[in-house]
Amino acid sequence: MSSKVDNPPAYEDALQDPKYEPTQLQHGSSDAPPPSYSPGPGMYPGPPGYWGQAGMWAAPGLSPSGMPTTIPTLSASMTATNPREMEGFLSTQWESTSVRHAFIRKVYLILAAQLTVTFSVVAVFTFVEPVKMFVIRYPGIYWASLVVYFVVYCILICCKEPRRRFPWNLVLLGVFTVALSYMSGTISSYYETKAVLLAMGITALVCVTVTVFCFQTKVDFTSCGGFLCIAAILLIIIGMVTSIVLAFHYVPWLHMLYAAIGAIVYTLFLVYNTQLLIGNRELAISPEEYVYGALSLYIDIVHIFLFILQISGSATD
Repeated sequence: MSSKVDNPPAYEDALQDPKYEPTQLQHGSSDAPPPSYSPGPGMYPGPPGYWGQAGMWAAPGLSPSGMPTTIPTLSASMTATNPREMEGFLSTQWESTSVRHAFIRKVYLILAAQLTVTFSVVAVFTFVEPVKMFVIRYPGIYWASLVVYFVVYCILICCKEPRRRFPWNLVLLGVFTVALSYMSGTISSYYETKAVLLAMGITALVCVTVTVFCFQTKVDFTSCGGFLCIAAILLIIIGMVTSIVLAFHYVPWLHMLYAAIGAIVYTLFLVYNTQLLIGNRELAISPEEYVYGALSLYIDIVHIFLFILQISGSATD
């Protein structure tokens, strides 16, 4: 055993007299040298007699005075040196509510101009008797407008993105509006004035109701795209069957049933396209595709009017 003099000094004595050196161990002593009093990794030099973990007094990023030594980033979970996360952050900021509202206003302004042109042309073909009789006498005018309608529609679907130098898509949209307006006017010329006015009123009521419903409901209709495609295919098949049956003068009321189904299908399409326009759903169109948004709503409204016109025309007869 070693004597008391050979033992290492107390911790307080070592702090008061740092030059104190313990006496050498006697020859043959088996006692190990005392451990060092320097703080280990992750320790901080706290008050005498106490050693604590780093983070209580000297945490990373804090100076001894307690002030942060690093500049905070935009988000607690995002560093300013990560370009991908910064890109996602800026894109979500771009897709803000104000941008979406401006996009909706632009689409409905274009749609209002289209509907004004369409129903003005319909009014001319309905109320001006010489024009009405000219269209009835030369039905080839209707088929020419139908061909222009399909050709311009396919071009607009393939060219959804806007041009920066010259808005060719807006020019095509104007041509498409005139073609579809002329086709609607030629169809309206075959019906009485009372039936046309009734169809206009019902179409306006349906469109206002659908728009208010889409802005208020929490039900997401954008996930029903597959169902709507199936409904459109069935509508085409029913239309073909109806045309064949009516050619042989069988079931004369079948065209009213077809018109009712068509009006319902295009009303569902109007709900679907309106929710794509609003956003905040499973699917949404980009704010840059304002021409495509106006085109979709315009086609739905005009087809609802034409189907309701067939029903009201048959009812007035």
